[in-house]
Amino acid sequence: MVRPYAIKGKKRKNRDEKYDKEEQEHDEQVEVEEEEPAKQASIEKPTKEVEGKEEEKGETATDELVGIPIVPSDKKTNKNGVIFVLEKASLEVAKVGKSFQLLNSDDHANFLRKNNKNLADYRPDITQQALLSILDSPVNKAGRLQAVYVRTEKGVLFEVKLHVRIPRTYKRFSGIMLQLLQKLNITAVGKREKLLRVIKNPVTNYFPVNSRKIGFSYSSDKLVKMRKYVDTVGGDVNLVFVVGAMAHGKIETDYIDDFIAISGYPLSAAMCIARITEALADKWNIL
Repeated sequence: MVRPYAIKGKKRKNRDEKYDKEEQEHDEQVEVEEEEPAKQASIEKPTKEVEGKEEEKGETATDELVGIPIVPSDKKTNKNGVIFVLEKASLEVAKVGKSFQLLNSDDHANFLRKNNKNLADYRPDITQQALLSILDSPVNKAGRLQAVYVRTEKGVLFEVKLHVRIPRTYKRFSGIMLQLLQKLNITAVGKREKLLRVIKNPVTNYFPVNSRKIGFSYSSDKLVKMRKYVDTVGGDVNLVFVVGAMAHGKIETDYIDDFIAISGYPLSAAMCIARITEALADKWNIL
């Protein structure tokens, strides 16, 4: 007799299909059971993530607050300040011999005479002393100084950052001014911040809207006491003081609102600035 292989094969196929269906149904049930907790987890997960984000924000906020310096109570953003402009500064670069140098009346007297130049017009030390008087003042230390600008006799305008340390010796100051006039900026050591940089004229583009420009001249008919004069200026006005950084002469600018004299005697630029900052310190109670 011949064995019914075909019938036996069909039975095996039916059994296999039955087992496959049962396994498939079992898998579907498992997937359904796994999907339900997954959905619950997905519903609960955003709230946890939001809470985690809020906690992270809180932690980052506390980290950021640690690095922010505490502002003293006497420094308020609504307080107006003062701006200084040094006009006609005698800062001129020329090629003397084989190198470029900042001209001054002591070291380059023969060079200036050969070129029919007045020695009194080449006094870079006046600008150095004036900048030291401004930046060393208690007005700057108290944060009431807003900006310092210098314009040379040739019309080059540059800005001086308030936290820059001007060299005390003339030799170093001369080297910095030479580099500034050649490269148009001076950067801090190891940083990209520009401590001194040449900017575009006119200087009035950098003044606040509500500002009063005051010039100083010994030849002015308006002789005033500096302390009383600053008291008459309203608290909502930004003061801009324009001081000449030259040995002789008068400031000739068209943007000055008022020309005054603060002494019956000619004063140097540094002494004039010292009187201004002292009067402002008294007005603002800066000790």
